[in-house]
Amino acid sequence: VNSKSRKRIMPDPVTEPPVTDPVYEALLYCNIPSVAERSMEGHAPHHFKLVSVNVFIRHGDRYPLYVIPKTKRPEIDCTLVANRKPYHPKLEAFVSHMSKGSGASFESPLNSLPLYPNHPLCEMGELTQTGVVQHLQNGQLLRDIYLKKHKLLPNDWSTDQLYLETTGKSRTLQSGLSLLYGFLPDFDWKKIYFRHQPSALFCSGNCYCPVRNQYLEKEQRRQYLLRLKNSQLERTYGEMAKIVDVPTKQLRAANPVDSMLCHFCHNVSFPCTRNGCIGMEHFKVIKTHQIEDERERREKKLYLGYSLLGAHPILNQTVNRMQRAAEGRKEEIFALYSAHDVTLSPVLSALGLSEARFPRFAARLVFELWQDREKPSEHSVRILYNGVDVTFHTSFCQDHHKRSPKPMCPLENLVRFVKRDMFVALGSSSTNYYDACHREGF
Repeated sequence: VNSKSRKRIMPDPVTEPPVTDPVYEALLYCNIPSVAERSMEGHAPHHFKLVSVNVFIRHGDRYPLYVIPKTKRPEIDCTLVANRKPYHPKLEAFVSHMSKGSGASFESPLNSLPLYPNHPLCEMGELTQTGVVQHLQNGQLLRDIYLKKHKLLPNDWSTDQLYLETTGKSRTLQSGLSLLYGFLPDFDWKKIYFRHQPSALFCSGNCYCPVRNQYLEKEQRRQYLLRLKNSQLERTYGEMAKIVDVPTKQLRAANPVDSMLCHFCHNVSFPCTRNGCIGMEHFKVIKTHQIEDERERREKKLYLGYSLLGAHPILNQTVNRMQRAAEGRKEEIFALYSAHDVTLSPVLSALGLSEARFPRFAARLVFELWQDREKPSEHSVRILYNGVDVTFHTSFCQDHHKRSPKPMCPLENLVRFVKRDMFVALGSSSTNYYDACHREGF
């Protein structure tokens, strides 16, 4: 795929028909930042006031986590260089500001991580310049809407008005800082505190959930059986294993698609050995299988069970924060969770957004809370995924849309969903998270 064909494609992540072309799907995943993407954040009738915003992001573009055995690693530079594409006008200022942040207070072990990528040959899993630019853009977009237009934070905002949380990976901390810098340029380091989240599910003190793990085991078994049925996929892995001269099992364990996506997104040729080259035809077969796997995953509903329990703690925390904001509390009115695909994917599934695309690099999911100025006791929510309003695709607000002309969903619908209906959706008699996680005979 040449770079001319890589112009940014922004389909609706829910309402468009599912993607079946593996190359198109991969281009969407790369999300090369170039054109400003359309955004529906902050849209509301004039008599509504924005009260709080919760943002969940996947980290930006990164170097692979795995190496294809016996091949040369893709040569990608993870230093931040002003005259290299992709570029952002705030890139140099971002680097300068990050270099002053070494004394900032982060929850351990975040305080030992570098604040921006800085290796001439990227380290495994390291955020790239593309990843930084993606989130500088996200932050600037949210600044234009939430700060300049809606005045969500006062000019003299304080530490307790922000809630910042990230996993212990440099790519999530750096992505969070990139977005934060785009959102609040030249912020005061003394006001910034990032909390550390040990779990990719952001389940805090509620991570022990045996039934969730059982759902995950069954889902993984489903994936395994689907793979066994795909003779073309097996043949492809066999061909690739011969090229790199390792057993097929070893090649599959190296998750080659992770490295191939990096080659594809950065326009670097796929690796070759004296036995031949890994090529586009191999990449297409693996991507096609991934698309098929996502389709079957939606049908079989095992992943939904995993997601309802996996996403409950973070959704419960978010709803509690929104309820406090609705009561007039001024703390944590802007929350940012810098996370992974395995964080966002269960949240999307649990919300009923089963058609939503797999979270690409720098994906963002936003929860907005609004107050009706004409009826101040009434609060509504909007859910947006990559800038598209998906509120009425959620399971808790599909029916409301049919009955009400309002452009938003009542907050109580989301509260009821998280406090009760998520457990009902599991088909159990449980009425709380603990019971749902520990029910016998599942």
